[in-house]
Amino acid sequence: MILGKKILELRKKSGLSQEQLGDMVNVTRQTISNWELGETAPNPEQLKLLSKALNISIDELLDNDIQNVVVEKVSNTEKLSGLVLKILKFLGIIFIIVLVIDVISLIIFSTSGRFVEYHGASTICEIEDKEYEIEFGTDKKFSCKNCSNEMKEQIKEIIDFNDIDNSMVNIENYFISNNGTCN
Repeated sequence: MILGKKILELRKKSGLSQEQLGDMVNVTRQTISNWELGETAPNPEQLKLLSKALNISIDELLDNDIQNVVVEKVSNTEKLSGLVLKILKFLGIIFIIVLVIDVISLIIFSTSGRFVEYHGASTICEIEDKEYEIEFGTDKKFSCKNCSNEMKEQIKEIIDFNDIDNSMVNIENYFISNNGTCN
């Protein structure tokens, strides 16, 4: 609809004369007549006053179809939010899968050590009334209390961490050959 016809229609619907509407918009009756005849058009400031006087938005007054624009923007926003939700769900699923794999791996690796049997031994040996406490095991740990560094190295050389019994015999023989004894 042309702006002039729209102004005429809305003015009559509101029960206003051209003079009354002109007073509300700060223009003459003749200006209102010219607008309605399509000879001139209101400037932006007059459009604001006209929309208030006729209780209608400027877009409706100018027949601007903003509804389609709003609907399109809302539709695009919904599409975008749907896409974002799909991406977040996918990332969430990937995160959960990785977390489950990590937990399973942790359980497997932490329990796998429980199936390896540990064997260890300790003995107290003496040379010239000095006691030496020797401990070792299949976990490759070794200690020799009161041993000098040289003695520790010599005993370590005769220990087979995978054969505890034979290593005990070797330690006893070491102390016997150095004029000592083991319990």
